[in-house]
Amino acid sequence: MKRIKLAWFFPIYVILLAGSFWTIAQPSLALAQNADDEIPRGAALFDNWWAALSKQPPKGDMPLWSRQSTNTRSGPDTWRCVTCHGWDYQGKDGAYRAGSNYTGFPGIYQAGQSKKPEEIIRQLDGSRDPSHDFSPYLSKADLNALAKFITTGLIDDNKFIDLTTLKTLNGNLENGQKLYEEQCASCHGMDGAGIKFRFEGMDATLGTLANQDPWRFLHKSRFGTPGTEMVIGYNLGWTPQDGRDVLKYAQSLPASQKASPPAPVMPERPATSPQQPGGPATSFFTSLLTALSVMAAGLGFNILVAAALVGIILLLVWVIRSRK
Repeated sequence: MKRIKLAWFFPIYVILLAGSFWTIAQPSLALAQNADDEIPRGAALFDNWWAALSKQPPKGDMPLWSRQSTNTRSGPDTWRCVTCHGWDYQGKDGAYRAGSNYTGFPGIYQAGQSKKPEEIIRQLDGSRDPSHDFSPYLSKADLNALAKFITTGLIDDNKFIDLTTLKTLNGNLENGQKLYEEQCASCHGMDGAGIKFRFEGMDATLGTLANQDPWRFLHKSRFGTPGTEMVIGYNLGWTPQDGRDVLKYAQSLPASQKASPPAPVMPERPATSPQQPGGPATSFFTSLLTALSVMAAGLGFNILVAAALVGIILLLVWVIRSRK
């Protein structure tokens, strides 16, 4: 009878051990995956949050929109973060400093460099300004992802783009062509005309976008377009320089419409050291999440090893006793 009980015990033990390990490891694996996903998710929300969430946009203008009178857009566009803060994240001090996109609203790049995620969330949930309250539309997880993107995912590309001609500076054309042909050409075509999309009210090709709005090209090639299936540079492990190399190559592709006259040169801004997505944690909050993830994974591994040793010992005892 004892031998029968022991014989049944080992497979049951293995099943329980595997289940215990999965239960222990799952939270840490999910935490690590969520940490990796937060930046591109936040970037998609910055671009078009209702498309990213498969929701309908709010009706009317965003309440804060009435504080400006230079930009004539209305309706859903006024609820997009990028409409005010720009594809270069610099707002009134960047590419949106003049023209039809001008609003006078500040950028988010400097705030992302100096503020913690909790402070950014207070800007987003109406705590600082009720007219800037997105909490009725975005969940806490959404707000966290958007704050993570703003504090760790923004890149200042203005020093790598000629602010008069909008051409890429110091780009590697050969590397850009290689990356484009490997990852982009299957959908966009070798000439960039495989997919037509709306740009400034007109159908455009990739060459048009790259030449007329290089910052939008960089944001979308890194993080994608909400609501579409798209391979993105962030998930491919592209460096910021890789993204600019692809931009340089895309600017050599034929454009579907005549380029607009170049905008005036931007005024010089203080030099900053742009953070790169995926780098070290830069706040207590992100550091704590990373530490907890590592601790949980380590604890799960140690428990697994200990349980495996106990199982091996019990198996040896059973084998020895059965031979007797």
